[in-house]
Amino acid sequence: MELFALWQKTLPRISGKSKLAEAIRYATSRRSIFERFPSDGGGRTWATIATLFQTAKINNVDPQAWLSQTLERIANGWPSSDLDALMPWNYPR
Repeated sequence: MELFALWQKTLPRISGKSKLAEAIRYATSRRSIFERFPSDGGGRTWATIATLFQTAKINNVDPQAWLSQTLERIANGWPSSDLDALMPWNYPR
């Protein structure tokens, strides 16, 4: 991955005590996990979740409250024919 090459090239040029260096060392030490994320569908899943959270924010809805209620409704057998009612813009305020 080009990103890891960039990080390896950048690390010697910055202060070893900086937050940036700390973050780069953290990420490079977990390279296999980070590389697996996009190839296992994690990237697509995260993009979906992030989109729903941003949609909630745009609609002035607390994302955590919306998600909690939505997951509870799904777990309790919410009908798949009424999924639109679960969207953030339909969350009761």
